[in-house]
Amino acid sequence: MKRSALLLAAVPVVATAVYMLVPGGSDGAAVGDGPAVSASPPAREQAKERAESESAKDDKVVASRPPGLADPAKKELAQQILASAENATLRWRETYGSIEDAGDGVGYTAGIVGFTTGTHDLLALVEGYTEDHPDNGLAGYLPALREVDGTDSHEGLDPGFTAAWQAEARTPAFRAAQEAERDRVYFDPAVRMAKLDGLGTLGQFVYYDAMVRRGPDTGSDGFYGLREQAMRKARTPGQGGGEKAFLEAFLDVRRAAVLAKKPGSDTSRIDTAQRRFLREGNLELTTPLTWQVHGEAFRVP
Repeated sequence: MKRSALLLAAVPVVATAVYMLVPGGSDGAAVGDGPAVSASPPAREQAKERAESESAKDDKVVASRPPGLADPAKKELAQQILASAENATLRWRETYGSIEDAGDGVGYTAGIVGFTTGTHDLLALVEGYTEDHPDNGLAGYLPALREVDGTDSHEGLDPGFTAAWQAEARTPAFRAAQEAERDRVYFDPAVRMAKLDGLGTLGQFVYYDAMVRRGPDTGSDGFYGLREQAMRKARTPGQGGGEKAFLEAFLDVRRAAVLAKKPGSDTSRIDTAQRRFLREGNLELTTPLTWQVHGEAFRVP
């Protein structure tokens, strides 16, 4: 859940100064003068439940909002921005087969959002995929995946797991499974929570990116912990606060979390991408977009 840049296993991407592609088809912060928000885990768990489940009241609120990031063109854009930070490319569909151990303590990181062997989401993906496709090339690794879950171990996975992942990633069924799991675990809850908080398209992406990187967790450095800390500094639009002020607070909290965990870490996906869009006033992620991540410049016309 806490991701790092991946090596592409499919088509190599050659980095250039600027990437252009026409759009297709972690944390702690000081408490400010914001609203009183409970710092208790139950409050975070309630927020997580609202994001991941359905209720008539919340469904009505979400349905009343514009499509935002759920619009197909905006969702494509979101995956391009995410891929620029994760894999230094806008061509995110080339990353289904990406897999590496970046030495960050979570074992192998793989696929379109960086599912990892150490944080359960890769195991959940393969288990669900195997229920529908029992003869797939990864099914034989399930016992080992269960054993290494929660660790950075490769025991029982080497030497064949990376090749098996890359081979399976060439199949349409496994690509569809990765997208479905991305939506179920990360994209849909993030967009839903953002809409309940009254955030527009940029805010929905800010939540999505944080959900992917920090995990849909209720701990202090998980997504729901970050959100709660930001709410102690500024009100959400849903609480009557300003959207820009709240997003600035959220990005401050997230950046502080990254640096608290590892001083000197690259925070460009926050500083020169998301915060750039925010300070340009581009709350709906209207193209053209230009941003920088890890020293690389990207542009979507």
